[in-house]
This record gives sequence, C-alpha cells and structure tokens, in this order.
Amino acid sequence: MTRTSLETTAAYYAANPTTRLFRWGLGASQRLWPTLAVRAASRLFATPLPPKWLNRRRTWGPDWRIEAWPFENASLTMYSRPIAPHGPVVLLVHGWGGHAGQMLALADSLQAKGLRPVILELPAHGRSAGSISTLPQFARAIEYAAARLTQQGHGLYGLVAHSLAANATAYAVSRGLPVSKLVLMAPPASPYEYTRLFAHVFGLSEKTRAAMQRRVEAREGILMPLFEPAAVGPRIQQPTLVVHDRRDSINRFADGEAYRDAIGNAQLIATDDLGHRRILKDETVVAQVAGFISDTTGQIPVIQP
Repeated sequence: MTRTSLETTAAYYAANPTTRLFRWGLGASQRLWPTLAVRAASRLFATPLPPKWLNRRRTWGPDWRIEAWPFENASLTMYSRPIAPHGPVVLLVHGWGGHAGQMLALADSLQAKGLRPVILELPAHGRSAGSISTLPQFARAIEYAAARLTQQGHGLYGLVAHSLAANATAYAVSRGLPVSKLVLMAPPASPYEYTRLFAHVFGLSEKTRAAMQRRVEAREGILMPLFEPAAVGPRIQQPTLVVHDRRDSINRFADGEAYRDAIGNAQLIATDDLGHRRILKDETVVAQVAGFISDTTGQIPVIQP
C-alpha cells in the first residue's frame, strides 16, 4: 500500500525533532496571538526542508562549471558543462526541498543526445543563498534564468522541471516563456491543497490557514488558483510531456492527469512504483524524456525496459 500525501508529509515532518515544538508553539499562538501565528506559519511554510546545507557537500566533477547569479534578495546557482557549449540549451530545475544533483541523470542523457544541459538551483536550496522561497519566486527565478541564458546567446530549447518547479514552470510558459519543448515531472495541481495539508500537519485552524494564504498572496502579488492546470494549460502551446507515477505519495497521479488534460499538446507517461523522486533517475524514464526533448516530431520514443 502507498501512503497518502498527508501521511507522507506528516511522517516527514515528524522525523524532525523540532516539529512537535513548532506545532505546540503555533497552537499556543493561535489562541493567544493570532497575528503572530499567521506570520510564523507563513515563515515555516516558505522554508524548504530538508535544510539546504545538507546538499552543499556534493562533489561535482571538474567538467562542471558552477556559477552564482544574484537574484532578488538571494541567489541562483547555475551548473553547466563548458565541454558542450554550442548545443541547444535544456534547462533542468529541481523541486521543493530538492537540489541540482537530482537532475544529473537527465543532464547526462541529454548531453549524449547533443544537447546542452544547464541545471538551475533555486533560492534557499543547495548552494543558492536565501532561507525562504515560494512558488511565485520559483516562477520568477525560472523566467530570469531563461532570459539571462537567452541574453548570453543560448536559445532555450527545452525545459524539464520536477514537482513544485514543474508547477512554476507551467505558469511561466503560460505567460510566454520562449521554449520549444516542455517536460513536467510529478507536478502538483493545487497549491491551495498543499496549504491545507500543511495546516493539518501543524495543527492550524482553517482561519489561520486562510490568513496565511492571503498573506503569501498579498506579498507575492498573485493568487494561488492562477497556478492551477485549468488556468495555465490552455495557454501552453508547446509540445509537453508529463511524467507521473501512479503511486506518487507526494503529488497525486490525478495531478499529472490534470495537466495532461489541460494542455492541448500534452502526452503522459504513467510509471509504476517509482514514487515521487526515483522517476528522476530511472533509466527508462530518463531515456524517454531525453528522446522526447531531442526528437523533432515531439513524440515519446518507445524504450524497451
């Protein structure tokens, strides 16, 4: 049996010994100082876990160039291989709480196809500066990275994003981000639903949850429903591949189906027993994604397991 998103998230936070303290503190402040509870909940909601320093120790080979780009009040970290400077650029983006190293298998496969992979590490993740981030900031970071790569003379051919970054990428592309091929891996369909899950895990009342959502939306200047498939899908014209596992316990398989149905040029690869993150390094999936990006017909290649 697979766990539900609620069970998985609850177990994930419960593994952290400070979670009970946060839950107790938020519960007490809801009763005694509701405004403080909303501010504290908003801060915790915007803090990626696990802590980013856990992924800073990864050793990258000498064939990788690592650059830090200032961005807003944080930074972006860009990983590229100078040995493949002239191929069409494919931007790879990890998800919430992830890191650039998760995209290495895809990068290797894309380079073998003659493409130039560039991995973006988002604010408050890995080597990038910052302690908090949000879905709207993810979208802005992707737009900025793509624009700067284009300014440097590297036309953006493909974009592959995982989990929350897939949500942000779909929004950015729906706003006109120039890219020829799009791959969304394990995308979540509803940011609103995640706020409900977060509130349940930390014992927040619906009143506090709703106030937290309004606080985030007011600060970012955008409403959460504008990120959902029904809002972004009809405006995405590029050939799109959605990859989602039927047993994904973080983002429901139905979320992937929602993007497939909302985007006119979308195809869906449904996997089994790979979960939320193993799809990023499964050999068959990686080969299919690389084949889709590199194939001029926009079809998914048939890969024998």
